Amino acid sequence: MRAWYFDNKPGHQKLAHMGEHVPNEVVYKLGIKHWKIPLEGHEKVIDEIAKERDYPNRDVINISKEGLGKMYDEKMVYFFQEHMHEDEEIRYILDGTGYYDIRETPSDTWIRFQIEAEDLVIIPVGIYHRFTLDEGDYIKSIRLFRADPKWIYLCRSPEMDVNPYRLEYVNETKEKFGVEATLSWGQWLWSWLAWRS
Repeated sequence: MRAWYFDNKPGHQKLAHMGEHVPNEVVYKLGIKHWKIPLEGHEKVIDEIAKERDYPNRDVINISKEGLGKMYDEKMVYFFQEHMHEDEEIRYILDGTGYYDIRETPSDTWIRFQIEAEDLVIIPVGIYHRFTLDEGDYIKSIRLFRADPKWIYLCRSPEMDVNPYRLEYVNETKEKFGVEATLSWGQWLWSWLAWRS
């Protein structure tokens, strides 16, 4: 996996926007899981991971102008919104390339990493992230999910900042980096109640 800080310079989202290199260890501490799984025989490994993580359903998506048709432009904007999920986002790349951007905790800067064929990536619950194609304009992947295909985008907002899944992710990640968690149990409970109301 190649990872770097997003440079925030003007230019299309599909450009590399390559800033300073980020070691894979940092990306992994942020909760990203990544394996290289050869295409030949990948089905067995994907089956094992799906069973272990309780994601029994799957589909294949072709993200390209051909694959998405008239929805292409709309989906490119949609995928690039900063958001989180309350389930893991699990993708196995069959062909093509693209980028995930993830928010570093606690700095809140963007880290970009490239995905390509034979990558299996798991984006954890509660992390703010976004996705885009690169200049190749094509990626084909297997998506694992628990129920009918339904990926709810919980876009970043003050309400999402106190979502219990988000708070749990932030506190666990800060502990990994040796940063003191900012919310006590009472604050966390209050935030959870405020988010639920």
